Amino acid sequence: MNRRYRKTIIAGNWKMNLTATETKKFAEELKKIMPRAKWCETVICVPACNITAAAKAFKDLRISIGAENVYFEPSGAFTGEISAPMLADLGVKYVIVGHSERRQYFCETDQTVNKKVHAVLNAGMNPIICVGESLEQRETGVTDSWIALQVKCALSGVAAERLRHCVIAYEPIWAIGTGKTATAEQAGEVCSNIRATIRGLYGARVARSVTIQYGGSMNPGNAAELLAQPDIDGGLIGGASLKPDQFLDIINAANQE
Repeated sequence: MNRRYRKTIIAGNWKMNLTATETKKFAEELKKIMPRAKWCETVICVPACNITAAAKAFKDLRISIGAENVYFEPSGAFTGEISAPMLADLGVKYVIVGHSERRQYFCETDQTVNKKVHAVLNAGMNPIICVGESLEQRETGVTDSWIALQVKCALSGVAAERLRHCVIAYEPIWAIGTGKTATAEQAGEVCSNIRATIRGLYGARVARSVTIQYGGSMNPGNAAELLAQPDIDGGLIGGASLKPDQFLDIINAANQE
């Protein structure tokens, strides 16, 4: 982490878990144990049907509410989709864009990810842009070039002054939900290369202002080591964010000197 130039952000991604009622219970449990954060910003990205309940439940904890997905059109005949203005009107501050599960199961492409990034920014919110490689891509040595391409596509047409509103989340696909985790050195190297890609596009001053998260099975046992890497500025937390005590342990790791 480098707090001198950028925010540390710990964001939970609940995926398709917890009801609105369970969201309220989670917040009550977290409220009992969570002190005021010193430095890091805390975000919880919840299913769309839980956003209103989450905004109310987490208000006293100073936790920002995030969405897990968005459609890129502002309105129209797109049955079942949710637009960026709709999310913004509910008080959403962050939106996950291009998660590997969206790419894998719902056929999202680099082009639709880019459209969603613009939609989120235009609505005054902050995209958490997910990039990552498969195990096959890592083993064939194309991790850096693959992720650089994803970053360039996602940020296509995004003006430099808007980069401070963008978060990049590196999620090695092979480490999501498998219990496997990239070593701190592996994760740090990829995040460093992501920053180098942004530097090549926008220059050093802009690149050093962008928060880059690690999103591959960060947990209480490895959070401190991962966050000690200079280019890892937080985490996009899956399973551990569903357990108040584990989520708090990761937040505390981000708040260490």
